[in-house]
Amino acid sequence: RSVYDDQPNAHQKFMEKLDACIRNHDREIEKMCNFHHQGFVDAITELLKVRADAEKLKVQVTDTNRRLQDAGKEVIAQTEEIIRCRVQQRNITTVVEKLQLCLPVLEMYSKLKEQMSVKRYYSALKTMEQLENLYLPRVSQYRFCQIMMENLPKLREEIKEISMSDLKDFLESIRKHSDRIGETAMKQAQQQKTFSTALQKQNNVNYGRNMHLGRNRILESKNEITLKRTFEDEDEHDEEVLTAQDLVDFSPVYRCLHIYSVLGDGEIFENYYRKQRRKQARLVLQPQSSMHETVEGYRRYFSQIVGFFVVEDHILHVTQGLVTRTYTDELWNMALSKIIAVLRTHSSYCSDPDLVLELKNLIVVFADTLQGYGFPVNRLFDLLFEIRDQYNETLLKKWSGLFRDIFEADNYSPIPVANEEEYRIVISKFPFQDPELDKQSFPKKLPMSQSVPQIYMQVKEFIYASLKFSESLHRSSTEIDDMLRKSTNLLLTRTLSSCLQNLIKKPHIGLTELVQIIINTTHLEQACKYLEDFISNITNISQLTVHTARLYGLSTFKDARHAAEGEIYTKLNQKIDEFIQIADYDWTMSESDGRASGYLMDLINFLRSTFQVFTHLPGKVAQTACMSACQHLSMSLMQMLLDSELKQISMGAIQQFNLDVIQCELFASSEPVPGFQGDTLQLAFIDLRQVRHYKLLFTFKLDLGIYILSSSVVPLQPRNVQSKQDLMKDSSKKNNIFAQFRKNDRDKQKLIETVVKQLRSLVNGMSQHT
Repeated sequence: RSVYDDQPNAHQKFMEKLDACIRNHDREIEKMCNFHHQGFVDAITELLKVRADAEKLKVQVTDTNRRLQDAGKEVIAQTEEIIRCRVQQRNITTVVEKLQLCLPVLEMYSKLKEQMSVKRYYSALKTMEQLENLYLPRVSQYRFCQIMMENLPKLREEIKEISMSDLKDFLESIRKHSDRIGETAMKQAQQQKTFSTALQKQNNVNYGRNMHLGRNRILESKNEITLKRTFEDEDEHDEEVLTAQDLVDFSPVYRCLHIYSVLGDGEIFENYYRKQRRKQARLVLQPQSSMHETVEGYRRYFSQIVGFFVVEDHILHVTQGLVTRTYTDELWNMALSKIIAVLRTHSSYCSDPDLVLELKNLIVVFADTLQGYGFPVNRLFDLLFEIRDQYNETLLKKWSGLFRDIFEADNYSPIPVANEEEYRIVISKFPFQDPELDKQSFPKKLPMSQSVPQIYMQVKEFIYASLKFSESLHRSSTEIDDMLRKSTNLLLTRTLSSCLQNLIKKPHIGLTELVQIIINTTHLEQACKYLEDFISNITNISQLTVHTARLYGLSTFKDARHAAEGEIYTKLNQKIDEFIQIADYDWTMSESDGRASGYLMDLINFLRSTFQVFTHLPGKVAQTACMSACQHLSMSLMQMLLDSELKQISMGAIQQFNLDVIQCELFASSEPVPGFQGDTLQLAFIDLRQVRHYKLLFTFKLDLGIYILSSSVVPLQPRNVQSKQDLMKDSSKKNNIFAQFRKNDRDKQKLIETVVKQLRSLVNGMSQHT
């Protein structure tokens, strides 16, 4: 470095020094060569001597080599063969090693194909996962591995499509067979309920044992044995019946869920499943238009719904996350609202109580089944109370027809009993008690007609029919008792009362029938207490309970009886009017017939025979009817006498009319109905007699011009003055005679003076003539 860096002439100096060093070395080499030159010459001389020997050696070596080559050709061939074998062996070893790496891959791929062929898709996905993560990376350099790697995603998609297709088939299958699933579930729930009820009855078998301990012990033991055998038979039968879940193969759902979970698409599958099931729920909840016509329509509808939710409940409990409790509750609430709306609509078309009862039983089984699966069903039982009102309405319509048929078939005559057996048959149907009648000998007649025991039995049948709906509603005995009493009250106060009112108003119902109807209602009213006892015995609720309702039969039958009494009064008056219409008075007759008019005698005979029929009626009713008839007769005769068309009456007509009035008074005094005090009934004709005397007065004035004050004229009583004035005021509007008579006081005074003058002149003329 210093040669090139420091001194300006360093290079030159260096070269000079280097040349000097070279010259020194050359001198040393020359000295060395001169020193060894003799040895070199000697070596050359020795080499020349060895040259000839070397030639010989070369020939010998060449010959030896030739001979050795000839002798080693076979060895060389064997050696090459050995080398080739060794190479093959090494290659085989290498192939074996590589095949050992590839063989598991091929085996796994073959296993994958086999799993695909037998539809073990979830296992196939696990095999794919092992191939990708464990086996294929070891032999990824081979082309067939690349092909496998490219095929695996396609196989996954194929598995997804196949599993989804299986799921769709599964959904379609349960859609078609959900009614069978639901029917099985409902049947099992009903069997379980029946078993529980029978077991409860078995536990209550000691009821009443203290009263009949000795006699009933053997019977109770037999009942226990019978129940035990029944339970054993049911157990054997249950073992043969598949459960609702056993009817469905849920493996497509499990496979599809596992497949999508393994592929990381579990959320997509869950959303798809829930969406499809919601669509199916809407289809299941859609009723058929004619569902309300048959029980089978309702049964199929309920079975489909139960089958749907049984499947969902099973999926909820055997899978994790596919459906949740929130999802099922939301689905159930939606379905419940739809079910209630459908049942309200379709049940309103049901007019057959048996169909409504079948519907109620189906709803109860439906509710109990779903309640067993954890779904709330309180709204369904609330709906049953609405349907119960409709059921009662259908019962009322049905019993209305039954009552009408009973009333139409009744002969409205007392029931004849020829012997003790017939009497007991009637008593077994209707609680009749009459000590006086019991003392009589057979044959005899019961006061009521055939319709009374039939109506009583039909009321009991109605109570039984109403009780059928109250069963299985999970209500207390008090509530059931209240329901029965309310429905029975509706039957009595509305249906039976309406039938009685319509019966009373029918034209063909005569007085005899009306009398019998009054008697019948009296006995039915007395039987209401037995109906209350009957309901209490059914429900085991004492009538002394504070909240126990009472039957309104008393007021019902009283109203019907009052209506029948009013109809009796009306028909009696109509009959009297019919007789009055055939009256044919000759108001200008010179002399009377000397006896009462024929129409009046027929009328009185009719009244006598009619009032004899009234002997079975309560005394007050018969008395009122008799008084009403007499008053109406008196008023009719009075209107006949005060008719505005009547211008003139002869003395003979007045005498004939007087005979008719006397006959009426005789009829009243004969006491056609016992129980009147004094002359109470005769007072009904007092106004008629007073009007007759006034008419007689004016007849004398007009015809004879004579005013005679007869001692037989009965003066007006103060209590009758007002009614008589009213009658004469009404008739005076069209009658000029009475109009003159009822002028003001001045006109009356003038009239009196004129009559007096005429009488005086007449008396004077008669005296002169004498």
